[in-house]
Amino acid sequence: MHKIYEMELAGRTLRVEIGKVGKQASGCAFMQYGVTTVICTATASKKPRDGIDFFPLSVEYEEKFYAVGKFPGGFNKREGRPSENAVLTSRVIDRPMRPLFPKDYRNDVSIDDIVLAVDPACRPELVAMIGSSIAASISDIPFAGPCAMTQIGMENGEFVVNPGQELWTNGDLRLTVASVGEKVIMIEAGANEVPEDKMLEAIYLAHETNKKVIEFINGIVAEVGKPKHEYTSCLPPQELVDEIHRIIPESEMETAVFADEKEVRDKNIAALTEKVNAALAEKEEWLPLVDKAIYQYEKKTVRKMILKDGKRPDGRKMNEIRPLAAEVDTVPRVHGAGMFTRGQTQICDICTLAPLSDMQKVDGLNVYAPNKRYLHQYNFPSYSVGETRISRGPGRREIGHGALAETALLPVLPPESEFPYAIRCVSETFESNGSTSQASVCASTLSLMAAGVPIKKHVAGISCGLVTGDTDDDYIVLTDIQGLEDFFGDMDFKVAGTHDGITAIQMDIKIHGLTRPIVEQAIRQCKEARTHIIDNVLVPAIAKPRDEVSPYAPKIEFLQIDPEKIGDVVGQRGKTINEIIARTGVQIDIEDDGSVSVAGQDKEAIGKAIEMIKIIVTEFEKGQVLDGKVVSIKEFGAFIEFAPGKEGMVHISKISKGRIDRVEDVLTLGDKVRVVCLGKDRMGRISFSMKDVAQN
Repeated sequence: MHKIYEMELAGRTLRVEIGKVGKQASGCAFMQYGVTTVICTATASKKPRDGIDFFPLSVEYEEKFYAVGKFPGGFNKREGRPSENAVLTSRVIDRPMRPLFPKDYRNDVSIDDIVLAVDPACRPELVAMIGSSIAASISDIPFAGPCAMTQIGMENGEFVVNPGQELWTNGDLRLTVASVGEKVIMIEAGANEVPEDKMLEAIYLAHETNKKVIEFINGIVAEVGKPKHEYTSCLPPQELVDEIHRIIPESEMETAVFADEKEVRDKNIAALTEKVNAALAEKEEWLPLVDKAIYQYEKKTVRKMILKDGKRPDGRKMNEIRPLAAEVDTVPRVHGAGMFTRGQTQICDICTLAPLSDMQKVDGLNVYAPNKRYLHQYNFPSYSVGETRISRGPGRREIGHGALAETALLPVLPPESEFPYAIRCVSETFESNGSTSQASVCASTLSLMAAGVPIKKHVAGISCGLVTGDTDDDYIVLTDIQGLEDFFGDMDFKVAGTHDGITAIQMDIKIHGLTRPIVEQAIRQCKEARTHIIDNVLVPAIAKPRDEVSPYAPKIEFLQIDPEKIGDVVGQRGKTINEIIARTGVQIDIEDDGSVSVAGQDKEAIGKAIEMIKIIVTEFEKGQVLDGKVVSIKEFGAFIEFAPGKEGMVHISKISKGRIDRVEDVLTLGDKVRVVCLGKDRMGRISFSMKDVAQN
């Protein structure tokens, strides 16, 4: 059955075809928005995967270079590993959809989105987000959707719904909001210090748009949706749960989880688990399920303590931040280093500066972001949580955390014209117990300032959690959640920003949406916390960026030349510029507009290279005095090189005040001489005089 559905969305037509392609998938939506085309599919395995205690959802957003008429880079000319944008898009699709699958569902589910064609006015990421929800909703997979997603940009203070790629890349706001029914289920934002009230306005503008999209999807599901299939629940049997509650009274579990330190709490739970295993030794069929049942018991206890008793596992108040510490110069010789500690979460951030030519070249579908000048990367070794695990490089979580911190710091970075450096920050997780991504934001502020990067303001971040009861009004918002509160709670609401506004948001939840009062309270508590962190921790550690970059960082100077003179500086096959580099040891980069950056460790060498470039591009006038080197001797005179690739001639009659018979009587190859310019001869060559220098 082939069906076509259309709706007007932000002034453009969203078109959905069902039953034309992908017929063997559990659900397939062939999406078009403008001419941007994405095929979205949802497929589930027939049986649950054995031996796992999580829902195996896989979301793949695939960028195809043919979609923008490009060949892939690399030797094979084939799409390789996903780009960072593809990974982040997959995460944005995953996060609002995951809570809508049953908590006890263990069948493998794959959401695949393939970008077939791209219109820069209609972002393919948005089309994939909506199409994924449609594919899952019409499939036979148990899914409590649909959800819908809307993006908001901002130009000159005005909101733009579902902006095109150029505004999304260069505007003051990049906000993605997912909704289900009447509630918001996911928020992701990058912003140029947008105030809290303005951000809330944008969030609920997106939410209102989402409700229209959900109504549209519901109409599709009503016509072509499949009945949801039955599945095998993975929950422990109620008999086991009851027996564990008999073995471990509620008071004993409360004592076990009520501890300041994660290690103590883990030991307490391990002791209780051992006690249960011993008591149930004869019930062999239950033993594999004990860990899962105790986890559920621990979760229920923590939630009850917070919501009903007003107690947090470490004894803090609901809006209290754990002990804080910050320092700079933690690591010697690097260009900049800062360490930030919040309770048992500790991040050391290292900043490295390099010439702009070291910017990351981005090979992707976004033609408006070909290069990345600022990189923030995040590492999460297993020792940071007391585990043993082989490191296999950054996964999606690490890439996502790095991108979030990068987004938070971008608005305060100086422009290239003021600070001509590429910048890389790497956050190393030394210890983790809740919200390392926001600790990375704080540590990055420290390392950037320590490196002498003239960032405009301090940026800090914090995460709020949530525990909900049986009604929408029964909830508690927690400031600065630790790992246990994240695992057992309902929300991880991360907000980063300055005193003046928000620079980044990432909100994930495990329930079916948040009411507006919860969102408003979380944003308010995050602002209070980040203000406290900036004023009481970051500013005392380093009040402002250092006046100069580290002595170990490269020094960079700029000059502007006539674009028509670029060829003179480069020389034939790069001969001239390579000679300057060889003589001075600097790095030179020239842009098409004639801007030249010269980088090196030695200021004197940089100055020498700049002087050479200036000489090459200058039209010399009569009377100008220069220093040069004898590079060729002829019967009629000597050729003097005064810059790489630039020569002039001193006639034999202009070498000495007295008469000489041979040039060799006065000059030899390699001699350094001072000459005065006499202008150009009849052949257009620059003529010099040595004997007339004194009169000038």
